[in-house]
Amino acid sequence: MKHIYLNLKRFDVPPELGGVNRIAPMEDWAGYIVRNTQEELKRYDPEEVEFAMYFPELHLLGALGARSEESPIQVGCQGVYRADAAVGGNFGAFTTNRPAAAMTAAGCVTTIIGHCEERNDKAGILAEAGVTDTDAVNRLLNQEIRCAIARGMKVLYCIGEKSEEQEKWQEVLGKQLEIGLEGVDTSKVVIAYEPIWSIGPGKTPADKEYITKIARFVKEKTGGMDIVYGGGLKKDNAAMLASIEEVDGGLIALTRFQGEIGYYPEEYLEIIKLYMGA
Repeated sequence: MKHIYLNLKRFDVPPELGGVNRIAPMEDWAGYIVRNTQEELKRYDPEEVEFAMYFPELHLLGALGARSEESPIQVGCQGVYRADAAVGGNFGAFTTNRPAAAMTAAGCVTTIIGHCEERNDKAGILAEAGVTDTDAVNRLLNQEIRCAIARGMKVLYCIGEKSEEQEKWQEVLGKQLEIGLEGVDTSKVVIAYEPIWSIGPGKTPADKEYITKIARFVKEKTGGMDIVYGGGLKKDNAAMLASIEEVDGGLIALTRFQGEIGYYPEEYLEIIKLYMGA
């Protein structure tokens, strides 16, 4: 099974406010994306590839409402909180947070956890509190994964090493896997590998040899869990990633990196065609 994920981050913000959304008004942004991709995605065999899109919370209901009958798009949220509502317990005191109960009630079936942006945020908060335990972030993410799975959600769990961690990548990624997945039903989880050291303007992208090395390590460490490339599936690397036997798909974000940069549905579909070889 191949997995094609789409992380829409905060691509809903219009250019005049500093964002990259040139495709639709805020109120119809999610619906526009779903309507302009789902029919084309129906061409693919659901036994061979699955598609999930992670929307900012504001747009979840719009995305779900735009799904057609037998739409192949799985709508997901960008993370869940590390605690959840419970009968006889916390009924909903989660101001600013996304408990898994609320996300599943809304209709989400999947979530992305541990993205490098989330890891950086958690590490920054812990640093302000004087916490130097580098495993603390992984423990918090493990709680989030447990909450998501307890509600029946699937999880895309992101791991990755920074430039200063490259020499000890096995230790860093190993702990992210061991601690993050402790006590977790891994049949509900797919791993996304983000080579953080290679992502961004002016950085050298990870090559086929390096990605293959990491994918093999993850599969050996986890007993064969599916792993996708989370450093950005795009036109330039789709064929290369498709040629790596150990890689089971990819995570798409931006589709255009020059000119009017941003996410564009037609370019998203083109990336999938290139990756799937059709």
